[in-house]
Amino acid sequence: LRAWRAGEVLGHWANVVCPPAATLPLLMDSVIQALAELEQKVPATKARHTASAWLLLAQESGPRDLVHHFLLEGRSLKATRLDPHQLSPELRGLTKDVVQHGVRAGQEYGVVLAPDGSTVAVEPLLAGLEAGLQGYRVVNLPLDTSPTTVDSLLVVTLARDLGLAFLQGPQTWSHSGLGTDGCWDQLSAPRTFTLLDSKASPVTMAFLNGALDGALLGDYLSRTPEPRLPLSHLLSQYYGAGVAGNPGLCSNLRRQNGAALTSAPTLTQQVWGALILLQKLEAKHPQLQGMSQEQLAQVATNATKEFTEAFLGCPAIHPRCRWGAAPYRGLPTPLQLPLGFLYVHHTYVPAAPCTDFAHCAADMRSMQRFHQDTRGWDDIGYSFVVGSDGYVYEGRGWHWVGAHTRGHNSRGFGVAFVGNYTAELPAKAALHIVQDVLPGCAVRAGLLRPDYQMLGHRQLVRTDCPGDALFDLLRTWPRFAAVSTRPHTT
Repeated sequence: LRAWRAGEVLGHWANVVCPPAATLPLLMDSVIQALAELEQKVPATKARHTASAWLLLAQESGPRDLVHHFLLEGRSLKATRLDPHQLSPELRGLTKDVVQHGVRAGQEYGVVLAPDGSTVAVEPLLAGLEAGLQGYRVVNLPLDTSPTTVDSLLVVTLARDLGLAFLQGPQTWSHSGLGTDGCWDQLSAPRTFTLLDSKASPVTMAFLNGALDGALLGDYLSRTPEPRLPLSHLLSQYYGAGVAGNPGLCSNLRRQNGAALTSAPTLTQQVWGALILLQKLEAKHPQLQGMSQEQLAQVATNATKEFTEAFLGCPAIHPRCRWGAAPYRGLPTPLQLPLGFLYVHHTYVPAAPCTDFAHCAADMRSMQRFHQDTRGWDDIGYSFVVGSDGYVYEGRGWHWVGAHTRGHNSRGFGVAFVGNYTAELPAKAALHIVQDVLPGCAVRAGLLRPDYQMLGHRQLVRTDCPGDALFDLLRTWPRFAAVSTRPHTT
């Protein structure tokens, strides 16, 4: 309940003091603006050096790690060093704000809010761009080991930090485990990002988002011949409608694309190789001293399994604070987990699918106002709501009784698609989330029973929900339960 209340308080950002005049808000648009300014300063013949130039600008904040230096700077693009005084105060301030990722006292630093509503760590993103621009990714390890090579792109974005997180030991983490999310102080000009669980894995949701974005865009750059897009344009497209007009290469689909980029065996090899390399470069590293190759291989296996199942295997869920939820009225009732059912709904109103974060968040706030002010309920009724933007939106969530399926609210989770699906179907990606990804993730987490069943709202309550077209499809799903109870009259 304290976590619920904390999320609600952080969701109220209307009265927050504006940031200082010479500081850019922590938005991905600010990063893109800063890259565009750097691209104007770097000679046209060296435009591909922009990511390295940004990273060099911020070295005064602290030295780069040895793995990054070995894999990238030893064979680097020789990025142009810029005089910081040539740059605007806003850009200099932003580089210091975001170039180094870290977690201190429950707050996360070096992260920005992206247009799709996700929070992204900038350091692994820039490292991926730098690695991709170099093109040559297979690097020989400087010792006689197995594996003998690593992929520099995967190591500097994801594998190194994933391995180190599991060396620390998941036993020190809280229940939220890998990839905990957080709340911004405000969404219009964000400055402070507070984690929802300060004891979770150091590999946060924002870090994983940035690492995947860096890996995906670095892979794209490594395969794209000159002349390449300026990095500011590349990021603008990726966090918009898609790179080079391809809607499949965009931030909304980072998990699906990440799963296609590398297999679990390949990633295991990369994590293993990253730890071996780090052990060689930092002989006195406290976490690696005395660790055998076999022990490091087991760490890599565990890390990859958790990342593949708990992150790539789960949908991206925007927490309540992200869409601006109003507080719950009263005290929520806890569910007795795991539950045995998932009830499928459509919202009917709003009738149109929401296809971007701004519209989906607005729809969530609209539905919550209707449920609280018109219906007189304590909160938005659904457990989760699925948009056509690739995201799930937290309603009452996994732990609290909802108001979605009268007489059955404590027995199952209510999941609604935004839109009216009387005559048409939701987007394929949204259907896949509800049929496979969300319930599969819930089963692994012990929130939904392995023998769970799926029902349409109309099977339990006198209603047309979830619409004829959607219900006809639902009847073909393997988990559909072809049973119903006596319908309620209201």
